Amino acid sequence: MFIELLRRECLLAWRRPGEALTPLVFFLVTSMLFPLGLTPDPDLLRPLAPGLIWVIAFLAGMLGVQGLFRADYDDGSLEQLLLSPRPLTLAILAKALGHWLVTGLPIVCGAALVAEMLFVPPHVLAALVAGLALGTPILTLLGTLVSALTVGLRQAAVLAPVLILPLSVPVLIFGAHSALLAMHGQSTARAFVVLAGMLILALSLLPAAAALGLRIGHEA
Repeated sequence: MFIELLRRECLLAWRRPGEALTPLVFFLVTSMLFPLGLTPDPDLLRPLAPGLIWVIAFLAGMLGVQGLFRADYDDGSLEQLLLSPRPLTLAILAKALGHWLVTGLPIVCGAALVAEMLFVPPHVLAALVAGLALGTPILTLLGTLVSALTVGLRQAAVLAPVLILPLSVPVLIFGAHSALLAMHGQSTARAFVVLAGMLILALSLLPAAAALGLRIGHEA
């Protein structure tokens, strides 16, 4: 059942290729602008690159996740999902994973190209990509929760970023810190353990919290 739900979400996403590719295009274009706006000097860009890449990845990921349930809300399929005998938590997890596969995973892969443009050393690239692979699913799950809580609100587009940003700060800090540790030749194990723990916690709690938020909003 989970595979069917995941397949459905991926197919629906790819039927709107413009929306699916927008986060990746935003990520790549914005990353190219930083050397032009700051400085093309590799010595100055290199220490800033991990933080810049993580912030841009966060902003790119939030482009689509805020309205994750909006289309379902508008066409009435969200109500059918709430009334379905299938576990709502499982459906939300499939929706979040499908969204990450279509938007988050390309950003993780594109980070290798961006890192080259920002003069990130090769030995730091693995730590940067691994951190993004652990951190971007957490950001997607946080966005899923906030989207579920604000799906019926008129000011959701304004409120969602305000709610997501404080929750995402620890992920951004530890993600960028892991790449900086690798850049200075230090062990990244502790940072990755923290990110992995956050991911496990997010997978355990956030889909259920999003399901509860959807049910409360439906009953209100």
